[in-house]
Amino acid sequence: MLASPSRPIRVLIVDDHEIVRVGIGRLLDASPEIEVVGLACDGEEAIELSADCAPDVVLMDLQMPRVDGIAATQAIAGDDGAPRVVILTSFSDRRRITEALDSGAAGYLLKDSDPEELRAGIRAAAEGASPLAPRVAMTLVEERRSGGPAETMSDREREVLALVGAGVANKQIALRLGISPKTVKSHLSHIFRQIGVRDRLQAALWARRHGLVNEADLGPSQS
Repeated sequence: MLASPSRPIRVLIVDDHEIVRVGIGRLLDASPEIEVVGLACDGEEAIELSADCAPDVVLMDLQMPRVDGIAATQAIAGDDGAPRVVILTSFSDRRRITEALDSGAAGYLLKDSDPEELRAGIRAAAEGASPLAPRVAMTLVEERRSGGPAETMSDREREVLALVGAGVANKQIALRLGISPKTVKSHLSHIFRQIGVRDRLQAALWARRHGLVNEADLGPSQS
């Protein structure tokens, strides 16, 4: 959902610390181009308010009770016309960055950003861009230069991950590769640790994002 230049950018702020969400709300309310339409204390409330308030941009914290920022982002950003979710957090490690972007986040900003950087990030997201804090961008650049986790995987692990990305079940992966289902699970446990994800869905998204999936392995509904 892209904001119209004829009206303020509608923003929903999600953070489990009241002093943070209220403080950011007051900061943004001082800008005539931004309208704060809601404050949510966790991901569950964020999903509800996103449906009710129709924001253009959701500023999403990561670590929250009940429903965390990753799960909430997946729920909010998944549909056509959905608001743009921008992560706003204190964490700048590679695992959390890639997990957030793979979940559908449009951008990733840090809580120590100065106010103008935050406002600029909101404007960029509302216009369809993907704002990244400089430290976050550097983390992604360094990962690319070092080859990233895909380069440290064995050939077999890349084969398993590619099939997961294509939506192939563990038993079918085992049959295709001539290994046991137990060995597939062992490979997946190692892969999850390497790429910083927690389950098959996140691994599949990661594989597609990084171009590991063979189009020939995709079923008709996935290609």
